[in-house]
Amino acid sequence: MKKQEPSTTAVLPNGSGAAAILSGGIGSFMLSFFAIAADKSAFFKNLFVFYKPTGPLSGVTTSAILIWLIAWGILEGRWRNRTVTLARINAVALVLLGLSLLLTFPPVAELF
Repeated sequence: MKKQEPSTTAVLPNGSGAAAILSGGIGSFMLSFFAIAADKSAFFKNLFVFYKPTGPLSGVTTSAILIWLIAWGILEGRWRNRTVTLARINAVALVLLGLSLLLTFPPVAELF
């Protein structure tokens, strides 16, 4: 009888890809969240005016991009060399993307 040799197949870590996917979902959701906050609250509307000619849109988009980059950096730092469960991360990212899309429609946005 021959002894079986252990498998030498290397498993590549997928943490960097998972970090990019999840941070994209977070950034998308934050964009719609900030847009609704700026529409519904005078405080947030004034807070998000970074450039007067564009009004609160400048702050909404800039803040969402910053949240996306920060989330991506944190997740990348934590997951860089790890193999994570992509199915769960993809599901969460898709839910966040779905919510962000749903929140951009006026009938849904008007509920808040």
